[in-house]
This record gives sequence, C-alpha cells and structure tokens, in this order.
Amino acid sequence: GGKILVCGTTLYLIMPKEPKVTGLSPNEGPPGTKVTIRGEYLGTGATDLTGLTICGVNCLLTAEWVSPSKITCKTGLCKGKGEVIVTTRAGGVGTCTVTFRGYVMQTGPLEESAVWIDESTTTDKRGRSKSSSALFRKNEDPLGMSMEGKGKFPIDQLEEMFPEGSGDPSSEKFLSEWFLIENHHHTSFDDLKTGLSYLKRKSSQRSEGPLAFMKGNLTSIMDCQDALAAMHQDLLKDESTSEGGSITEKLETLLNNANEKAVAMYQDVLGRKDKADATRNALNVLQRFRFLFSLPGSIERNIQNGDYDIVINDYAKAKSLFADTEVQVFKRVYQEVEKQIEAFRGQLTEKLMQLPSTLDEQSKLIRYLMDLSAPGDPAWDCIVNQQKWLLQLLFNCKEEHIKQAQTLQSVAGTEGDTPSHTPLKYRPSVGTPGSVFSSGHPSVKRIPSFGSTQSPDQAAWKFKTPHRVQFVDDLTDVLLENFPDLWKLWEGYSTGSLLNETAEKADVANQEKETRFKEMVEEVMAVYSKLLRAAFLPESLTSVAKEERGKYGAWPEGKYDNMAHWLPQFVRTIRSCYGTLSGMNLPDETTHDVRDVAQDTRVHCVTTLLQQATEDVKALNDRETWTVERDDRGGITTLPLLFENIITELIQHLKEVVQSRAEESEIFKGANTRIKVSKLCEDMLSAFSVTMDQLAFRTETEPEATTPTSQQPSSGHDELTSPSELTPPMERRLVIVLSNCSHTREKVLPKLTDLLEKNGYPEVHRVQKASQSSFADLDEKLFDAYLEQKADPLVGALEPGMYAGYFMWNDCLPPKGVRNYVKEALMNLIAVHAEVFSISPVLVERVLSKLLQDLADEMQRLMECVTEWSNNGALQARLELCALQDALALYKTPESSKSFHDALQLVPAITSAADRKTLEDLMNKFKSNMQLQLTCFRSDSLKRTLV
Repeated sequence: GGKILVCGTTLYLIMPKEPKVTGLSPNEGPPGTKVTIRGEYLGTGATDLTGLTICGVNCLLTAEWVSPSKITCKTGLCKGKGEVIVTTRAGGVGTCTVTFRGYVMQTGPLEESAVWIDESTTTDKRGRSKSSSALFRKNEDPLGMSMEGKGKFPIDQLEEMFPEGSGDPSSEKFLSEWFLIENHHHTSFDDLKTGLSYLKRKSSQRSEGPLAFMKGNLTSIMDCQDALAAMHQDLLKDESTSEGGSITEKLETLLNNANEKAVAMYQDVLGRKDKADATRNALNVLQRFRFLFSLPGSIERNIQNGDYDIVINDYAKAKSLFADTEVQVFKRVYQEVEKQIEAFRGQLTEKLMQLPSTLDEQSKLIRYLMDLSAPGDPAWDCIVNQQKWLLQLLFNCKEEHIKQAQTLQSVAGTEGDTPSHTPLKYRPSVGTPGSVFSSGHPSVKRIPSFGSTQSPDQAAWKFKTPHRVQFVDDLTDVLLENFPDLWKLWEGYSTGSLLNETAEKADVANQEKETRFKEMVEEVMAVYSKLLRAAFLPESLTSVAKEERGKYGAWPEGKYDNMAHWLPQFVRTIRSCYGTLSGMNLPDETTHDVRDVAQDTRVHCVTTLLQQATEDVKALNDRETWTVERDDRGGITTLPLLFENIITELIQHLKEVVQSRAEESEIFKGANTRIKVSKLCEDMLSAFSVTMDQLAFRTETEPEATTPTSQQPSSGHDELTSPSELTPPMERRLVIVLSNCSHTREKVLPKLTDLLEKNGYPEVHRVQKASQSSFADLDEKLFDAYLEQKADPLVGALEPGMYAGYFMWNDCLPPKGVRNYVKEALMNLIAVHAEVFSISPVLVERVLSKLLQDLADEMQRLMECVTEWSNNGALQARLELCALQDALALYKTPESSKSFHDALQLVPAITSAADRKTLEDLMNKFKSNMQLQLTCFRSDSLKRTLV
C-alpha cells in the first residue's frame, strides 16, 4: 500500500498512515440516520475505501467518499454505543476517538421507518396497537411535577447502568429507577414523597371511575341490554323459519357475487398494477444492487483504461458482499466477474514477465496480483525471471561484440603491417594523441605519416577503441543498470514491504529461497567475471572445462591488438563495478568472483605495463640524438630524461591501480606477486643500462635502428630516427654515455626508487641495490673502455719519445728545457681534458687522475730501466719528472704520488747549488712557456675551489 521512492541506488518505502476518525455529526440516531464522518487519512479516493462499520454494522454500501477528511453514510440496524471504523487499501484498518449511539424507536403501524420493524411487538393479532394504559399522557410526569427542571441525566450513562431498561412509562421495559434518575435526579426527597401521594391518588381515581359511571347510567345500560336481547331473538327466529338455511350463507353468496363482478370489472387495472409492482420491484432490486450488475462492464472498461486499482477495489468489495450469496442471479453475475478477474490475472502475469521494466512498475504489478489472490508466488517468479533475463543480456552483449570484432578482423586483413614495437608513449590512445597515460572514451583519428597511401578514414580504424575494451564498458553497464533492480526486488520481497505486509507478517522469503537467491546472484557474478576473463585474461580460464569455456567466447587476436595501454581503463571499470556492488551491502560470498577478477586485473595491469615499459626503455637507443646539454655540474643528453619520464609517467599512471580501496585487498599481498613485480621493476630500471651499453659500444658498421618514416606514427615534433652521420666517434660516445650513466646513478635512480617506495611497490631496497649494481658495472666498463682508448696511445708514446735521437742518460748534453715527449704527453692530456670537459666537467678529475696514474707508473718503469746516470742525465730526468708532476698536481692521487716519488728516488740526487739553481730556472722557463696550455688545469682547480 505504500509508495516506492528510488533515490540513486537506495530504495525508500513510504508507508501511508492509518485512517483516524475524529468527529461525527450527529453522534446518535436510529437506523437510517445520515452521518457525516470527519477525520484524517480517510482514503485517497472512492476506490481506496474498502470498509466502513458503525457500531459493528457494515455501512460500506451507503458510504460516499467526499475527501480524505470527510465521508458520509447512512447507519444500519445498530443499537447501543460503538466505534466508527474506516478501512482503506493504503492505510489498512483505522482508529476512532469518538463513538456513535444507535437506538430503535417505537414505530406505529402507520409511521414510516428506514429499516424493517418487527410489528409483532407493537400490535396484537387483530392489528391493534399494543400500548400501556392511558393513565398518563405523553410528556406528562406521573409524579405530577415538571420534567424540565435542571436538565436530564445523560442517556449514554443510563444505558450503561441499565442495558435492557427504558425510562418510557409506556414501554414494556420501563424501569422506575431509570425514570427517576433521568428526570428527578435533582428533586428533593420530600418532593418525591409528595409525587408518590399524587401517583396514588391518580391510581385510586382510575379504579373508582368505571364503577361511578355504571351507577350513574344504570337505566340506559339496562335498555341497551334489552334491545340486544330482542335483536338476538329475532335473529334466531329468522334462521329457524328460513328455507335456505343460515342467513349468513346468503350474505356470503351475495358478497362473493359482488366480488366476482368487481374483479371482472377491474381485472385489467389490477393486472397492470401487478405488472407495475413487479417492474417497480425489479427496478428497486437493480437500483439497490446496481454495483454488482454493472461490475462486469466496469471491470472491462477500467482494465482498458489502466485503472487497475479501481478494478481490484471493486472486486474486493464484490467478493466480500456476494462471494457466499445464495441468490441465483447474484451467483451468475459474480461468476462472470470471477472469469474476468482470472483473465486479468493472466494479463498482469504476462506483463510482469515482460522485460525491461521499471522497479516501480514491477512492484505495482506484484501487489496487484497479490491483491487478486493470484496462485503461486508472483514476486518470486518475477525475481527468477529477471535473473534469467540479466544472464541472457550478458551473453548477448558478448556475442554482439565478438561478431563485430571478427568483422573488423576481416577488414584488417587487407591493410598493411604495423611496426613490431611502438613505445607506449607513442602508441595512439584515447585522450591526448600519442600518450598511453591519457584516459577517456572518444576515439582519436591518426593522420598518416608521409609516404602513406592510406587516407585518414582508412587508417583511423586501427586506433579506435578496441572492441574488447568497449565490450567491458558495455558489459559493466548492463550489469550495473539491471542488477540493482533485481537486488531491490529481493530486499522488498524478503522484508515483506513489496507485498504491503508488516514486519511481523512478512515471512515470505524462507531459508530455502534465500539460499536459492544467493546462488542466483553468485551465478550472475560468475558469468560476468568469466566473460571479462575471456576478453582480457583468457589464460586464467584454464581451470574451466573446455565445453563450458566456449560459452564465454573466443576473441580473435589481431596483429594490431596491443591492449597494454588499455589495461588501466579496464581496471578502472572493474573496480568501479566492484565498488558499486560492495555499496549495495551484498553478502561477501556473492561478489568474490568480481573481487578476484578485479584483483587479478590489477596485478595483470601492473606486470604488463612494467614489461611494456621495459621494452620502451630498451627502445630508447633509437632516440639518442647525442646532443649534450650542460650545466655547472656537467652535461647529459635527453636520454636519461626520457628514461625518467617513462618510469615517472608509468608510476603515476599505475598509482590508481596500485592503491587499494577499502573493500579491496593489498595488491602486493601475495608472495609470488611481490617477487614477480620486484623482479620486473629491477628489469625495468636495469634495462636503461643495457640501452646505454648498446649505444656506447655500437660498432661503426652496425646500422642504426631507424624506422621508416612511412611506418612511424605521427608524434608531433618528436623524431624516432637517428641519422648515422650524427653519431659521434667512439671516444666521445663513451664519455657521453659515461656522463649519462653517472647522472642516472646519482640523480635519476634515487628519485625513481623513492617514487616506487612511496607508491608501495615491494622490495624497493633490493631493486635499488640491484639496479645500482648494474649501472655501477656499466660505469666501470665504460670508464675502462675510455681509458683504454686514451691511456694506451699516451703511455705507449713515452718511451719512444724519451729515447728519440739516440738519447742516453749516461751521455747527454746539459739540459736546456723539458723535452718534447713530455710536452706531447701533456698536450694529449689537454686534448683528453678538453674532450671530457666539453661533455661533463665532473668527470675530468676522475679521468685525468687515472691517466696520470698510468703515466706515473710508466715513468717509474722507465726510470727503473736506466742503469747508468750522468749528472746531466739525472738533472734532465728530474726536470721532466718534476714538470709532469707539477703540471698535473691537481690530479695527483696517493698512488700516482708514490709512483712519482719512487721514480725520483731512482734518479741520482742533485747536490750542487748550481744544479739546483739550473733546475729551478728550467722549471720556471717551462711554466712560462706552457702557461697558456696549462691554464685548463688551473681552471679546474678554481672550479673545484668554488664548488
């Protein structure tokens, strides 16, 4: 009887209030009295009024509904005090705060009455009125006192005191107590004694009156008696002398003849009168029971107009009045009504099973069927039918999308091939073109690159939303649009509110049906989950039987299918669905399939995008431009920034996927998942070291991995090609890559591992340690390779230059300055300095310190090979060792200092002051002559001081 209000995903049942009678006018009267009933919630219309009783007597047939606060009717044959109870379809049985008193008036044979009066109590066998003695006239006090006084005693209290009595002296149920309390409850005792004396006097006068009359008229009475006796004698004489017998027989004959003539004279008139009376009686019956006779037509008309409430209300009224009737004409009409209602039940049942339908419409139809006492359980049948319909919708959605995907696959077979690998950031997707980390639904058309023979319309289909992604969205929409209605139907059914029952009476959903409904919900969730797995996680359906596996569809694998960048949207859809289902307070066991598929897709999304990001990082070697951008700390190319952007954007894109909601479990909770994800993170970070290794040690004959322009997706200003003529020599490549590696180790890796840790990725410390180790190995490899390129020529040139011109340490001219081999070595170091400094100044000290170490070791070896020294040779050797040591003093290390020290120890000491003076002068000359060349080494000292 209530209204169902749907707000968002919440169902509210608004129950109407019960009728309440608060006023009557009048509040007493005999049968047939017209009563105006006032109150609250007395029904929403005439069809809503289903019952009206006054003092327990049904008055529904005479009731007339005026408004929700007013009803008029005529009272039936009610007697005594009682309540006025109004019953409506919406509010049920009502309450009453006032009472009505019914009473039966003594009605004479010639007075009109609204109800049948048993005249046997008021007339005798001869039709004469039964009345008490005419000792007192009406409204005359038997005690001879006035009855107007201070007012009469309340009648209702007297009826409670004397239920079977009356205060009317003319009534057979007269009680003196009633009379005295009603009329003389304020009269004093002395006045009552005076009234008693008056009553006795009136009674004695009544007994003496006839006797006095007889005495005063004795002569007249005797004359009357003599006349009657004479008449009697004459009558007896006539009877004895009459030939025809008794005189009364002749009189009877005469009267019969007169009657026959009268009948013959007025036969037509009397016949017409009888017909008129019969017609009048039939019309009276039709008028009185016009509700029943017009009910079949009314039902048919209201069904056609959709006024089902009126039909049900009229049927309920007819059933309560005529279901058990013995009148044949009423039976025939009622049977016709039953046939119409049976057909109406079938019509409502058929309409209830037609889907789709709104929850309000289904609730109305179920209540209509319940009010019509439909066989079975319409509400449960509706729930079962809607569950089957929802399952069919899910399978239909799958079939439609697979068919479209197969059609598209056949079209794709006529197109050209696409690149085997396209980085995530450059793969077209929804949102911003060329970005995997965009989101949205609209498809983005791709403009073909130069050289393409396809028109935009022909090529655009490859980059529209894949059918599997659209299928997931549509499948989820089907579930979320229809399942809430099924759940709300069950809630209304289980609580009884759907059937308009109170909580005490609602015992509809027994344990068996509750268990069955849970199984139905689990079946819906299982089908939904398996359809999703078949589309995105087919390998997870290996446990499903082969014959059952076919129900969930086999999606065609196209050569353009690369679903990695669509996985976050897929995860977002599934999680949103699971969150909506969790908000409906479903039992946990019914949604575990959706929860599991949401968890599996999260893990699959993370692992797949990590693997894809690893491939993207490995593909960065094709994007190296070898353009160095410097700052105060050094120089790097754009490659480390591209690597950082890939990882940063990936982590940011997976942030929503990794973070667990309140209703979800931790994504990295499982041991296998933690191990797998941490290994993928390690591979992803370490992949950049592999990329830089390939760039650094690429041979001159190795072709560049460039992609033909016609096959490259347009990416704005970004270029994927790397022309071979722009590739620097190997020595420069090694320094550039070494600088990139150092920058990655010191700046990028700590930032990325910190970002991984903040986002909850597992075993980040182990990942950081492993990735740092791989970059450290690469750094060492690059450094050793560069030193090998520079140290070997530098060190190898010392010995030939030292002994050029058949120079002998034991037989040489006095030194005139530092020889050329030393200057050549310094110039080579200056060239190395310039090469490294132009790329990364911070690497200069590391490189030159190592080269100085190799140079010092070689000088020590050469000094050890000298067996004889002359004074000039010793002075020359000390000059050259001191020149090298002084020029490269900024890059000395304990090892190189020791080597120089050991080499000087092998040279004979200078004892004379003149030789020391010569050595000092020659050193100053060397510094003066090489001042400009050695400025680079001095600038390093200044930079180091500033830093």
